Amino acid sequence: MKIAKILATLFLVLVVCTASTMEKKVKNRNMYMVGVSASFTDSLIYFTDIMMVDSLEFDDNDYLQYRQQYSEQMEMYLEQKENLKHRTCFIYYHEKKNKLEKKIQKMKSKYQKEGKSILRDLGADFKFTKAVGY
Repeated sequence: MKIAKILATLFLVLVVCTASTMEKKVKNRNMYMVGVSASFTDSLIYFTDIMMVDSLEFDDNDYLQYRQQYSEQMEMYLEQKENLKHRTCFIYYHEKKNKLEKKIQKMKSKYQKEGKSILRDLGADFKFTKAVGY
């Protein structure tokens, strides 16, 4: 009987410790964000403008929460407005606009050097909106 009580106590301590480590603190920060869309069957590559998005949520590891929703926003926009289906959308973000600009410019230069892709800017028509939890 004593062994059962000890095992039950140890199990309870293990469950409590595991639950407390699983809680993630969410930090809200403003970030600059840009989206890139490409397709394996199309040579067009779309870029959004670099825009400030307020109150993005990050976990303890500085991983952007709901990242998938931002990609889906761009994907749905391209399907509805440009009639482009089955595109892969990537999201890039950084606290400093100039660092993000350098990264995107480097990416655009690479695509232009290859000469196989056509780069298009979506312009001011597309805007990211703050993603909310499920």
